[in-house]
Formats: sequence, C-alpha cells, structure tokens
Amino acid sequence: MVVSHSCRKLHCIAAMDINRGIGKSGNLPWFLPKELKSFAKLTSNVKCDGKQNAVIMGRLTYFSIPEKVRPLKNRLNIVLSTTLQQNDLPENVILLRNLKEVVEKLSTEPYYNLIENAFVIGGSSVYNETIQSSFCQRIYLTEVASSYECDTFFPDFDKQIFKEISLDDINHDVQEENCVKYQVHVYSSEEK
Repeated sequence: MVVSHSCRKLHCIAAMDINRGIGKSGNLPWFLPKELKSFAKLTSNVKCDGKQNAVIMGRLTYFSIPEKVRPLKNRLNIVLSTTLQQNDLPENVILLRNLKEVVEKLSTEPYYNLIENAFVIGGSSVYNETIQSSFCQRIYLTEVASSYECDTFFPDFDKQIFKEISLDDINHDVQEENCVKYQVHVYSSEEK
C-alpha cells in the first residue's frame, strides 16, 4: 500500500543578473565559484541524519551540468522530460514527465521520509511552472549586480505572495567575487 503524506513543498534556487538572465547557450554567463559552492552546500546539507535533498531539473539543465559532476552528488537527481527514456540517464537518476509527478513521488514513501528538501534548479520553464503552482514554498535567488548576454531568464514572480525573509543560515550581505557583486535573497510564500 502506498501511503501519501501532505504534499511536498518545493524550493526554487537560482542566480540571475539585473535583467533576470540565468543562462546563455546552456552555460552560466558568469564565473562565481563561491556562489556555486553556496548552491552546493544549500542543496546538499540536511539537518537530519539519514536524509538527503532532491534536485529537480529539466532535461537541458541536467545535460548542461559538466559530465564529471553529473548527476549532482549527495542529492537525489530528478529530471523532467517528455522526450527522454529512463535508459538515457544513469540508473540513480529519476526520470519523471511533469511537476505533478514529482510532487506525487516525493509525497509518498519511501521518498517522503528520505528527502528533507526538494530544490528546483532550472530551467526557466520548470521555474515558471513551480512558481505558478501551489507547491512552491521558497525562492532562493542570488541577484548578480551586472548585466550579461543571456538567452534564458528567471520568471518574474508576485512579491505580494512571495515575501522576502531572512534566514540565519544564509549570508544575505552583498558579496563580491571576480569583481562581480551579488546578494542572496530568500522569498517565502508562507510565514516562517
């Protein structure tokens, strides 16, 4: 028997430039190693022993991850695609067709008790679908204070629904790396 729990909440995590740009030709338009390290830490670290986080992404985002670090380690990797087959991916990567399937899978055993947090990591259409859904709880958004040539963008969202919050385990100060300033903002659809 499949036991279903309350619906799993999803968190979007992204970095965007001042024009909401997030990517160019499947690559990040900037080189910010410390920011990438913060992304890895946030999406990997768990508070409870024996649990892990999930990262959810579209097909293009998955294949844009350098092969040597794909799938992302210490996280359950879930790829959304209507064109891939499971044998197109490593056996430890879950292939699902849409966001509803993700929430259903992560809201039932064994995933409900194994997964601590579920992070949507791209691309643009997956972010948009998540933000428009009732499943999106938080948006972790690194705002890069520069303009880049991009062909992929982070969707605008209603800041009346997603209100900015401050979290103790997030550095909300303006940071600088490779002469590029950026700042992490966290938006929540629920009160802390």
